[in-house]
Amino acid sequence: MKKHRVLRNVLIDLLCAGIALAVFALFHHVLPRQQQSMGIVITNPYKNDNGNSGAGIALPDDAVVIASAGASDLSGFSTSAASRNSKKNGVSNSKGGSALTDGEVSADETADDTPIAEKFADKYTDEVVITENSYSSPDISITVTEESAANGSITYYLADIYVRDITCFQSALARDTYGSGFRDSISDMALLNNALLAVNGDYYGNTNEGVVIRNGVIYRVNRTSCDVCVLYYDGTMKVMPGSSFSLEDAIADGAWQAWTFGPALLDTDGEALTAFSSTSRIISANPRTAIGYYEPGHYCMVVVDGRGESAGITLPALSQLFYDLGCTAAYNLDGGNSSIMVWGGDVINDPSGGGRESSDALLIAEVNSYE
Repeated sequence: MKKHRVLRNVLIDLLCAGIALAVFALFHHVLPRQQQSMGIVITNPYKNDNGNSGAGIALPDDAVVIASAGASDLSGFSTSAASRNSKKNGVSNSKGGSALTDGEVSADETADDTPIAEKFADKYTDEVVITENSYSSPDISITVTEESAANGSITYYLADIYVRDITCFQSALARDTYGSGFRDSISDMALLNNALLAVNGDYYGNTNEGVVIRNGVIYRVNRTSCDVCVLYYDGTMKVMPGSSFSLEDAIADGAWQAWTFGPALLDTDGEALTAFSSTSRIISANPRTAIGYYEPGHYCMVVVDGRGESAGITLPALSQLFYDLGCTAAYNLDGGNSSIMVWGGDVINDPSGGGRESSDALLIAEVNSYE
């Protein structure tokens, strides 16, 4: 009888422990939780011809605005600790690893320093012009095409993008909230932000590591072994190991967006990569979402279908694709069931498993009103 009581008590203890663990997991990994943001806003030192500096983009209520002038503006923030953490050796992660060596940063070799507001004049139109696969206005030019590779076994969607004002290249947070557990469809995020084009982002809410800068707001700077991609107000885009990211440099150089996933898809000279430090599961053929950079003001977004009629694409093949497109830098984002492209309000690719909601999206949207 005593043995039965002991066994019963043990079972009850195990049951209680299991319930406690389930509740912990529910609150910490399932239920949405708003997180504390660093709340630093980097101002735009580059204005377009209309003086626009990202008007209409909501900022956190407690945001502190800092001009992109250097570390002297960082008093009151624990940036030294954040930067020190970001420069340590990376931590283990479930994302894309790093394809670069510590200290390497993809360089913008473009000698032309013409402001992006003056570049590619032939790509823009005086008024909005819309066709089935293109959109143009005084600030934006987008052309979307369906492409194939590997003798037709791979289907991907290519958006060729020119922006005259970098603040047209935006990010969206699910439910317009920074935190973990917040998810929304890419279609809904596109709709709520009046986006012309949208793809899934880096799914920042699935981890606490890495760098999160969205629309000039610094939310998080934590150490990571993943490559980090930074888009600056001057239109340049650089990819670097997480250990090379500096908060002070990001502020001084005017960071507009920063994502943590990766890996980098081109080396520092813009050449295709054949070796990656990621796991074989990540390197193998999968649905993919990635962004490419040609020069300030000219970018592309690529979504590759997979696990269906389209075979998906390996990281080396994706690297080669961006090299063939002529990009000088390229960066892998969240993939698999997350890989979704929305164009004209519709999902135009065939997402694996019907797609899934995400914590964030990359958008192209007007910042000025045009009839």
